[in-house]
Amino acid sequence: MYLPLLIISIIINYIFGIQIEKYKDNNKKRKNILIISIIFNVLFLGVFKYTNFITDNINIIFKTSINIPIIPLPIGISFYTFQAMSYVIDVYRNDGKVQKNIFNLALYISMFPQLVAGPIVRYETIDNQITNRIHNIDKFNQGIERLTIGLFKKVIISNTVGELSALIYSLSNYQMSISVAWLGAIAYTLQVYFDFSGYSDMAIGLGKMLGFEFLENFNYPYISKSVSEFWRRWHISLGSWFRDYIYIPLGGNRVSNIKTYRNLTIVWLITGIWHGASWNFVAWGLYFGIFIMLERAFLQNILNKIPKVFSHIYLLIVAIFGWVLFSKPDLKSAIDYMKIMIGVGEYPFINGYTTFYLSQYWLSLTMAIILSTPIIKRTKQLIKKSNKKIMTAIEIIKPLIYFILFFITTVYLVNSTFNPFIYFNF
Repeated sequence: MYLPLLIISIIINYIFGIQIEKYKDNNKKRKNILIISIIFNVLFLGVFKYTNFITDNINIIFKTSINIPIIPLPIGISFYTFQAMSYVIDVYRNDGKVQKNIFNLALYISMFPQLVAGPIVRYETIDNQITNRIHNIDKFNQGIERLTIGLFKKVIISNTVGELSALIYSLSNYQMSISVAWLGAIAYTLQVYFDFSGYSDMAIGLGKMLGFEFLENFNYPYISKSVSEFWRRWHISLGSWFRDYIYIPLGGNRVSNIKTYRNLTIVWLITGIWHGASWNFVAWGLYFGIFIMLERAFLQNILNKIPKVFSHIYLLIVAIFGWVLFSKPDLKSAIDYMKIMIGVGEYPFINGYTTFYLSQYWLSLTMAIILSTPIIKRTKQLIKKSNKKIMTAIEIIKPLIYFILFFITTVYLVNSTFNPFIYFNF
């Protein structure tokens, strides 16, 4: 139904790129074309993603009754719009060659492995790969392995802990306790990581099978020891997009402290708004932005001096509360839930729901926690260095291991009715 929107985006941005190249000796015209392209893409995304949010708030503030039909969100519009903007900006900066062939540009913007949920593939990253890429059986096999890992993370890990978070989030107030609230928040924290990193792995794997090399999108973010480090490891493609296309052009940290904090506020406000048309997403973006500004001001110095275990605990607590803001349908329900977590109200510390859910989901939670760290990766590296015979044996049976993972995942997927896809909404 919304395929024409994607086609319109491709055609219009193709024209912008051609025009910028046409006036490559006239900086003023090139800059004006760039500005028009940015306005077009922002409005293109804004109309479909934020119209209802804006009109609802206008009605509340001014007590009006503007009635606009609910506009469904086209699948992947946030991702392919940012990729289209990346193309025009990279051509303007001479970081990538203009695409004279519209079908090559269409391939970049509409690339199916990462079209609906990222990662955001920047034009300069795959400019040359569009027409020159390597295909071989080794690369295809690596792609299958990465696809299988991503599918396993999404279906077995994310869906399982996601089922726990959904059950706890659906409890009534009288059924809640402090510990069960924390359990639900921790489960969602693990769910959102394995949901999106799993999809990123699948996209990277599919891309590799087709000869494309996409950049990594996650690097074990939950082992971080500060919020700044966390966001260097989480959704790397989006973070680098905002850094290179918004933060640095605003002046980055090369300006005065006041302007640097202004720039950070703008970036994190946009980060929140990009994720969704709701005040809790705005609050979520500003929440992380405030911690990053505090770390820049003084907190990072403290974190560097205290034992690493405490800085790690600090990050996990900040992240867990942040994902509560992200996961709830509105700001009020998020705040109410966080109140339970910190013991506001007459809630017991533990109740029957805590012990019941732990007894049912302890294995899934344990597996998710272990796999959210680089333990397996480092163990493999250690074995590779110390015992080549064991490593050779692992390599021999590796195809069988991946086949078993794929089989288990397929069986679970067929039999399960719970299969949410969090980042599918962006």
